[in-house]
Amino acid sequence: MRLSQLLFSSLREVPADAETPGTRLLVRAGFVRKVGSGLYANLPLMQRVLHKLENLIRIELDAISQEVSFPVLQPEALWRESGRWEAYTRAEGIMFTVQDRAGRRHALGPTHEEVAVDVVRGVVRSYRDLPVSVYQFGRKFRDELRPRYGLLRTREFVMKDAYSFHATEADLHEHFEAMSAAYGRILTRLGLRWRMVDADSGHIGGSASREFMVLADVGEDEILFTQDGLYAANIERAVSRASDLVNSPFQSLQKHFTPGTVTVASACAVLGCEAAHMVKNVLYDAVTADGLLTPVLVSLRGDHSVNSVKLWNAVQHRLEGTLVSLEVAQTEKWATGDLTLGFIAPDVPDSVIVRRDGVRGTFLRLCDSEASKLRHFATGANETDHHVTGANWGTDFALPAVVDVRQAQAGERAVHDPAQVLQSARGIEMGHVFKLGTKYSAAMTATFTDADNVERPIQMGCYGLGVTRLAQAVAEQLADEKGLIWPAELAPFDVVLTVVDVQNATQVQVAEQLYVELRQAGLEVLLDDRPERAGVKFTDAELMGIPCRVTIGRGAQQGEVEVRARQADDRPSGEQVTLPLEQVRAFLTER
Repeated sequence: MRLSQLLFSSLREVPADAETPGTRLLVRAGFVRKVGSGLYANLPLMQRVLHKLENLIRIELDAISQEVSFPVLQPEALWRESGRWEAYTRAEGIMFTVQDRAGRRHALGPTHEEVAVDVVRGVVRSYRDLPVSVYQFGRKFRDELRPRYGLLRTREFVMKDAYSFHATEADLHEHFEAMSAAYGRILTRLGLRWRMVDADSGHIGGSASREFMVLADVGEDEILFTQDGLYAANIERAVSRASDLVNSPFQSLQKHFTPGTVTVASACAVLGCEAAHMVKNVLYDAVTADGLLTPVLVSLRGDHSVNSVKLWNAVQHRLEGTLVSLEVAQTEKWATGDLTLGFIAPDVPDSVIVRRDGVRGTFLRLCDSEASKLRHFATGANETDHHVTGANWGTDFALPAVVDVRQAQAGERAVHDPAQVLQSARGIEMGHVFKLGTKYSAAMTATFTDADNVERPIQMGCYGLGVTRLAQAVAEQLADEKGLIWPAELAPFDVVLTVVDVQNATQVQVAEQLYVELRQAGLEVLLDDRPERAGVKFTDAELMGIPCRVTIGRGAQQGEVEVRARQADDRPSGEQVTLPLEQVRAFLTER
């Protein structure tokens, strides 16, 4: 390809709305152009990168799965069958929906579990038809509330998604591990620093899931891990050992006048105790798809905070209907004047809830597991400016349902080994694999007949890998101050030929000769034949991140050119050698 004929334009100035180093480089180097909020056009250089990335993924997946293509437009009825229509249109609110001329609603696919189940249930009849594993590359659409970070969070993106169907849990587990291993090989082949972490399954669901995180300061996710390599988890799912407690200073139940102490810190200062000796009680509003509001009361240690994802899961498990909202309570919507905010006890009576339609008349009461272990603790007294101390579960307060809703923190000890301390890193989620079990097959009646002629629901897994995300993750992690540095397997071209002076007949002749020879050798070559200054061409070559640059300058008169490596596996970045023309082909082919 001749650069003069390529749809290409580099920028010297940093784009004002590019939020990350990788985004800035992809825009400046002419790979992408922003056309709207969360919407990017992929230009020819980026398309070449994405095609190579897809081919790399195919190499790893074709041995364990088969490629298909599902429609992006999906009937509402399928999402109603699975029970996810409300979750995606209201709870997360990320699904674009459209209506056809007959008034039928469709989803503009954010994911394809329902379609995959519908296709497979029409084909699979017997255990002899299983297992089945399929994957596709396709565009996904998600109505992100705040698109940001370039290609890392957009409204339209390219994804590789896969779905597997099995007769047994054991077979599902084996494929889950095989797909996880394939993801690991893909990230390793790209030379990325990454971690596989335990993750929350969210609205996809299932019994277990893992995320594949590319480590980067711009990552939206925080992961906690141990140095021994035996534990890593997204902070949404992470667990830890809480700090050890010292004995409570309180021995018997007493009531105290504590004016103005609406915070844990102020109450502890008056009572003469630590935050870990206190049970704080936090109110939330839980709203289900039918519009019913349920007041939720969460009790936890005063020195701990609530993990919103864990709390969502705990509340959803205990409510009928689809949970669409869970926020810190707006008590004016449902509480009487008897609710003493800042001084609530775990036994705040249900009578403080106004009796009216649309509001559940009883609290859903939950207690974090660490708070349930406290003895002789301090807490609110259900009376303004008053607390009680020396309280105990079972005697002074009924113990609510015990759940794990505490937020783990870096610096805390690991559950598997108290000698290991949790460390923190930022990560970009590249892939997510799920053991779905029978969540979808049972809801959508996707069954098979086993060897004993018994009809059973199919065991299912799903596996996502962001293609456009992964391309930007490479840009975030493998770039330098001069520009992009693509690994050889992704680079849009193997070599860029830079003609210093396009008015010099010898230089042009040498460049044309090398252009033909290198292409015949199977290399992908970009010929920079633009009438620009040499400095501009050198800057653009480094900005684009093409692995090798061949400079055809004054040495062309003596039959020599300069070869400079942008990056090489076994050579330092920026290595430069002068070679006679007859050696260039062999040198680059070997590299």
